[in-house]
Amino acid sequence: MATVTAGTLYVVATPIGNLADLTARGREVLAQVDAICAEDTRHTRQLLSAYGLEKPLLALHEHNEAEIAWKLVERLRGGETLALVSDAGTPLVSDPGYRLVREVRAAGLKVSPVPGACAAIAALSVAGIPSDRFCFEGFLPAKGAARRERLQALAREQRTLVFYESAHRIEESLADFVANFGAAREAVLARELTKLFETVLGDTLGTILQQVQSDENQRKGEFVLVVRGCEDDAGAALIEGQRLYGKLKEHLSPSQAAKLAAELSGAPRKALYGAE
Repeated sequence: MATVTAGTLYVVATPIGNLADLTARGREVLAQVDAICAEDTRHTRQLLSAYGLEKPLLALHEHNEAEIAWKLVERLRGGETLALVSDAGTPLVSDPGYRLVREVRAAGLKVSPVPGACAAIAALSVAGIPSDRFCFEGFLPAKGAARRERLQALAREQRTLVFYESAHRIEESLADFVANFGAAREAVLARELTKLFETVLGDTLGTILQQVQSDENQRKGEFVLVVRGCEDDAGAALIEGQRLYGKLKEHLSPSQAAKLAAELSGAPRKALYGAE
């Protein structure tokens, strides 16, 4: 049986859906700590109840983390043991907590991981897309213009990209991916991982967008999108050239815009001018 150590903050991964995915060590640590720091105490109380556990819960979220971190450090200094959990999955992965971890470490106290479920890694493991090098981007900006600008900057990235997205933005976001990455870019969309209605769609961004548009059920739940990186330097140059061409033709003639975009990006001029 796991034994907790006084003055230690345990960062505990919780299930992303299937309750059986809490590790044996995770359950033991949650049962032994003095209190649990949770993003949503109501949600965590229900989770603990499912395992027959009852513990004092401390709300820790993006709006209060900076204010209460030092108080939690003092509790640890006093010999208490604390756990940090998020609503689902591994804490700090698109969730609050890094400020607390930083303060605890700065105070010379121990932070110990209790690993387990993570939606990004779960999706990557079933995508069939190169996973030796990948980049986790979390949630894209909610506003369309900012989201498209971010995607333009990522279109040339050669590592596999992993994104989170919500139900009310998934269709719009996929359309932006197609516009900036191209419909043929290899991708997989994992929905409701480990839950009853889990689905994994592929194999290109264009195909995924069509599937989501045609099936209302595929627009419900929580999503992880895994996108293959730009495969070579020539492809990256073409993507950058297309981006520049789109901007420049707003102010120059198509031929002038293509010429300048080609010079700046290294992409073939004909490929840009002929893209009209």
